Amino acid sequence: MKIAVNTRLLLPDRLEGIGWVAYETLKRITLAHPEHEFFFIFDRKWDKRFIFSDNITPIVAKPQARHPFLYYLWFEWSIPRVLKKINADLFLSPDAYLSLKTKVKSIPIFHDLNFEHYPKDLPFLERKYYRYFFPRYAHKARQIVTVSAYSKKDIMNLYDIPEEKISVVYNGANEKFCPIGDAAKEETRNALSDGCPYFIFVGALHPRKNLVRLFQAFDYFKEQHRSNIKLLVVGNKKYWTKDIRLAYEGMRHSDEVIFSGRMSSENLHKAVASALAMTYVSYFEGFGIPIIESYYCDIPVITSNITAMPEVAGDAAILVDPFSVKSIARGLEQAAFDMELRTRMIEKGRERRKLFTWQNSADQLWEVIKKVLNDKK
Repeated sequence: MKIAVNTRLLLPDRLEGIGWVAYETLKRITLAHPEHEFFFIFDRKWDKRFIFSDNITPIVAKPQARHPFLYYLWFEWSIPRVLKKINADLFLSPDAYLSLKTKVKSIPIFHDLNFEHYPKDLPFLERKYYRYFFPRYAHKARQIVTVSAYSKKDIMNLYDIPEEKISVVYNGANEKFCPIGDAAKEETRNALSDGCPYFIFVGALHPRKNLVRLFQAFDYFKEQHRSNIKLLVVGNKKYWTKDIRLAYEGMRHSDEVIFSGRMSSENLHKAVASALAMTYVSYFEGFGIPIIESYYCDIPVITSNITAMPEVAGDAAILVDPFSVKSIARGLEQAAFDMELRTRMIEKGRERRKLFTWQNSADQLWEVIKKVLNDKK
């Protein structure tokens, strides 16, 4: 069978959440199934590190799809041409974008519907595009894959999609994420925070990541507890809004916040494994990969008690109200100073992480692909 895949987010040294999902699952699926042909469709010159096996043919389709007008051209014109040319049996899209102008069986991976709940967090044209096309993608799809039971219910309710049409496939964590020794931790802290302990945040600096309240909570924490603990913020400032900037500039302890920008996977692993705790207090998530990465690194997690985060975290994290600065600050306090709780959370995290592996993700995604390929409708 000929399986075409939207791989436009496989970008060398710039993989983020959805890009990592694509990388980790596709690497395993293509190597495990040499009997099938895979066509990876990029919107720019590909990197050979993403051609995982001999049964992959890379294709470049123009234009580069990084703006709503260009999304439309790429998915509604370029993709149908490629699918027709290669006579594809299936189109898999890890970022959920489909083409409405092809009859090829399609599987999108929906990560969340944040744009439906918080449309103003996105630029005007982006949210207009998403809210117009994504309900149509959901109805066009032969089968939808999503990453949590929360997102499945959200898709069912908002888009009126039958339950049997949606499969839940949890994400995993990169194998690089694991505990490191005390010497490596000391070296990492010396490089990142002048040797001081730190809370860590990992993700795009997007409004829904709740950095405004995280900054305010960290400030409150520092006022209540005089310590050398810092806050390390890892991620790019693509969505650095006025509200986030003003919250940061209004901090009394802004000099205790460190911005590292994007990190390589190796450096990120060391930064997470050396942290006092992960702070992941978004007000909307469809999954939350940093929660699992932290479990694999044996560090406590502070995360939100809403959307998909409690589902992913289970009983292994400190759950807080993301809309309450004092609740977040209390979580920081518990993670920093309650040694018994820290130990218990780390032990529970070791058990919880067994549910989330990229091999499980790849195997379950393949089952959905196989089901659609064998569907004669």
